[in-house]
Amino acid sequence: MEDGPTTAHPDVTESDVREAFEAAAYVAEDKIVTTVQLALRLGKPLLVEGEPGAGKTELAKVLAAGFGSELIRLQCYEGLTAEHALYEWNYTKQLLAVQSGDDAEPSVFSEEYLLERPLLAALRGDGDRPPVLLVDEIDRADAEFEALLLEVLSDFQVSIPELGTVAADRPPIVVVTSNRTRALSDALKRRCLYLHVSPPSFEKEREILRRRVPELDGVVAAELCAAVARLREEPLRKPPGAAETIDWARAVANVSQHGDGAGDGPVLTRDVVRNTLGCLLKEVEDVERVDDDLLTALLDAAEDAAADAAEAVADDEAMDNQRTDESSAASDVEANR
Repeated sequence: MEDGPTTAHPDVTESDVREAFEAAAYVAEDKIVTTVQLALRLGKPLLVEGEPGAGKTELAKVLAAGFGSELIRLQCYEGLTAEHALYEWNYTKQLLAVQSGDDAEPSVFSEEYLLERPLLAALRGDGDRPPVLLVDEIDRADAEFEALLLEVLSDFQVSIPELGTVAADRPPIVVVTSNRTRALSDALKRRCLYLHVSPPSFEKEREILRRRVPELDGVVAAELCAAVARLREEPLRKPPGAAETIDWARAVANVSQHGDGAGDGPVLTRDVVRNTLGCLLKEVEDVERVDDDLLTALLDAAEDAAADAAEAVADDEAMDNQRTDESSAASDVEANR
């Protein structure tokens, strides 16, 4: 296979990628930064797999915002066809043109009658920078569409019989996401760089809340992350992802700020957890699983995390006070010389 068009980001650095993530308050580990950097420099599509709510779609949005590119999104679904993904003809307009009997119109198969769909729009991107093409949840589409996508990504071109071959001058940045509801073909995996996004650890999720929900108290954030981590240990139909944790944190912060909680008492109470479960769990069977025993377990985990967080805050304050005292003492010594 001949080499396709060259990448538009051959010199992107690790710091460039990190800055893009930082600007969007996206918490990215080293493996994410490195894989994204390689995908940009090599011009390779990036296949991102993981549980729903792990931040796969958000990654593509971050790249578009961070590099000043247009985001073109193709949401996959069962039965997705080439007409909805690549292009189709405006049959109504063609019919009207034929019926009008205008002999000046040479053909009804021209650019004027062509309706671009996401894949073709990404190949023909005319902005200053190549667009970011997000092929979201490809595992929802059929294997036939997967083969079509592979063909497009192989050379970043598509053949339109009536118009000829349309090739990308600069290939788009391609992010393909999958929730792993079915196995993808080896051919597609070979074409892409692969990244698996795991459910966030306690520390990573706490950092996510610090960046995305800054109005939330740090100790309360630790409570929420611990409760969610404990909840993920249950055999749920749909475990909460980072996106659900963010929604829950915003809900708890809203309850706390508007005085709907427990006054000066704990923010995360039994009633608050019970009444805001809809932010975390989206299946009735999962909601019903949270009985009194599990609710107690969640609150116990939150209480333990709150104690650890409060102790860490106290240690940090003691360290800051020590530094201040040492600085003041040094200043006094210097002044008495």
